[in-house]
Amino acid sequence: MDKDHLPDSILIVDFGSQVTQLIARRVREAGVYSEIAPFTQAQAAFERLQPKGIILSGSPAGVPDEDSPRAPPMLFEAGVPILGICYGQQVMTHQLGGEVRPGHETGEGGEFGRAFLTVTKPCALFDGLWREGERHQVWMSHGDKVTQFADGFEIVAVSDGAPFAVIADEARRFYGTQFHPEVVHTPDGGKLLANFARHVCGLAGDWTMAEFRATKIAEIREQVGEGKVICGLSGGVDSAVAAVLIHEAIGEQLTCVFVDHGLLRAGEAEQVVGLFRGHYNIPLVHVDAEERFMSGLAGETDPERKRKFIGKTFIDVFEEEARRIGGADFLAQGTLYPDVIESVSFTGGPSVTIKSHHNVGGLPERMDMALVEPLRELFKDEVRDLGRELGLPDVFVGRHPFPGPGLAIRIPGAVDKARADILRKADAIYLEEIRNAGLYDAIWQAFAVLLPVRTVGVMGDHRTYDYVCALRAVTSTDGMTADVYPFDASFLTRTATRIVNEVQGINRVVYDYTSKPPGTIEWE
Repeated sequence: MDKDHLPDSILIVDFGSQVTQLIARRVREAGVYSEIAPFTQAQAAFERLQPKGIILSGSPAGVPDEDSPRAPPMLFEAGVPILGICYGQQVMTHQLGGEVRPGHETGEGGEFGRAFLTVTKPCALFDGLWREGERHQVWMSHGDKVTQFADGFEIVAVSDGAPFAVIADEARRFYGTQFHPEVVHTPDGGKLLANFARHVCGLAGDWTMAEFRATKIAEIREQVGEGKVICGLSGGVDSAVAAVLIHEAIGEQLTCVFVDHGLLRAGEAEQVVGLFRGHYNIPLVHVDAEERFMSGLAGETDPERKRKFIGKTFIDVFEEEARRIGGADFLAQGTLYPDVIESVSFTGGPSVTIKSHHNVGGLPERMDMALVEPLRELFKDEVRDLGRELGLPDVFVGRHPFPGPGLAIRIPGAVDKARADILRKADAIYLEEIRNAGLYDAIWQAFAVLLPVRTVGVMGDHRTYDYVCALRAVTSTDGMTADVYPFDASFLTRTATRIVNEVQGINRVVYDYTSKPPGTIEWE
């Protein structure tokens, strides 16, 4: 967010934990705005945000390891409350003069999974929640241990495997938990984080989508001025919400460009055009670019090159349309916070980037347009809330996520019009069966994948040699982690039968049982 419009906030310093984003979610659920910054950028983030509190995340690293990450020392001198979680507790202890040793050196090993701690002293972190003498379930995941705390700290809770389960320096309002309050396996974890944000840091907990909407409208007007904005619609929720928000801010200065790349779901183009031209009366250019995208994708099998070609071609089309409408000063995108987190490693280097996102790469230098990304700080469910706040119909806001590259990343291997048409039909049947079963809103994302595999089948008295279709359905809250949706066998049998019977080119259907992690939600 623009620094002139920032709400009171909590800064989360990321040391590389896989669940750092859950900390941000829990804090936001308490009505407090939060942002994540890699430890390498934490000082700059602090200076920009001027947060009212700091949370130090966990990490796969060990504090005793050579070159393990550290927090900027100025954070401990800033005079704001700090909560260290797991590695965050340990690194704070180490940097303030305490001692952390590997579990194997202490002879006690680590502590992993469910544990129970006992509250030994009152603490501001526990006020109104946990009392002295009580036992509470928490989730531990650590190999190293604090063996001597820093001056000013005292132990306020212990567990069998962690005598320093919670430590506190009430004078400086510094707290450390050896367990992870951000995960659901710590039942009171969300309440503890809310206590830190609202009770310890003194924040009101009144950050809402209505406030975000008003703040963003002011920011957009300030950024854009009298300039023209071109917004790319992908057919998904994110770009639609971004477009409606920007239109509310600047009206006719916005032109939306809907690029039909031939990789959309069945009926999607008609729905998008109807909503924006009919319902909102937003200026909309509908570009039929199917042939251009298909010819560029011909023979390409590498998923990163497919994504990058699609992203580049989108930009090329936007650039051409911007010239046709008389030039645009800004390009609007529906970039979300998980896109940003997945595309930037916590060390600032490329080594642990999961995959590139087509809308998180900035712009080619030749383009004389700046980016407008009003959703960049939001998680997916928050975007849906904002869409409802803006009055978007629920049938649109409640739609499952759809990636910018569209069906291209649901066709592993080479993409062409024939494969896209086969997949589109199978996907439509699958989603129709999900809606008929009343399951659509219970599922975060469901889609079909056309595999580059052919198998032998028999239909009637004839041998077939056709494609395999994989079905994917997951539950999630923000797309960062996901569980498989447990369809019953009768649903899968019915859906598979319809797909094989009604879609020429598919003779076998399988179901993907992989969670995230280890898999990603999309196949490419």
